[in-house]
Amino acid sequence: MTSMDEIMEPRTARISPGIAAGAVLVMFLWAVCFPLIKVGLADSPPMLFAALRAALSGLVLLVAAQLLRRPAIEGRSVWGGIVLVGLTATSLGFFGMFYGGERVSPGLATVIANTQPLIAAALAWSFLNEHLTVMQRWGLATGFAGIVLIATPSLSGTESQLLGIIFVLLAAVGIAVSNVALKRLAGRVDILRAMGWQLFIGAVPLTVLAVSTETVSAINWSVSFVINLVSLSVFGTAAAFVLWFSLLRRASLSHLNAFTFLTPIFGLAMGAVFFAERVHGVEVAGIGLSLLGIYWVSRAAKAHAPVTEAGSIERQQGG
Repeated sequence: MTSMDEIMEPRTARISPGIAAGAVLVMFLWAVCFPLIKVGLADSPPMLFAALRAALSGLVLLVAAQLLRRPAIEGRSVWGGIVLVGLTATSLGFFGMFYGGERVSPGLATVIANTQPLIAAALAWSFLNEHLTVMQRWGLATGFAGIVLIATPSLSGTESQLLGIIFVLLAAVGIAVSNVALKRLAGRVDILRAMGWQLFIGAVPLTVLAVSTETVSAINWSVSFVINLVSLSVFGTAAAFVLWFSLLRRASLSHLNAFTFLTPIFGLAMGAVFFAERVHGVEVAGIGLSLLGIYWVSRAAKAHAPVTEAGSIERQQGG
């Protein structure tokens, strides 16, 4: 069964070097996020930190859009899509990332968060009745088996990481759902305004939760925290979102998802270098199975994506 995304999105037989380089950069920027979150949580409660990240990122993009005189957003369906992205990618995604970041080491958190291609395939199979190839089914089984192995050591620990793993998986679900909504918005709305508003909209539930459960005065406004917040907001969020959205206009989601295996590799490397993070035995096997599952699911999706002339989405929408 062919999905609506496969009908709507432009397909090319091969990824151009420019798109590939952009995808690698996005994966690196996303890999930086969990280490920065881990460091920043020493100076701020999680939801206040998350709300500040979302609001500052959105403000940067909206100011840039205004200075560059970008076109305004029009249409109820477009606004509906932006709200959906804000509630899934930002509200749900940041909720899971920041609560999970307290409990899970940065490298492992990055691995778990980037299982979203597995989650996207599972959601498509469960709710959209999409057909899964044999390779995709093996990929799902292998990938989720890897997650179970990653979580296994935490079950016997004195301070269980299981809740943190659940939070990070929740963030991955939000990202998987938002990617479908983002793909439907591609080519229909200005990138800066769309990303700015979705971040601002997503910041609202985070702010409500933060002021209801945390103390604003608990934030330590040190120089290091401000640098961390600005770096996470501008580079790890605003720049990464805009670049990812621009890539979605030029390549299929299934092709781009094939690059997601790089983010866990970057994340594990940063965890080892900057946090002396070590993974052993069962966790190593789990990471390997998860990466293999992501590879199989993404490779199968890419192989079965229909090929059409590049840029057709812009022509269909009058661009």
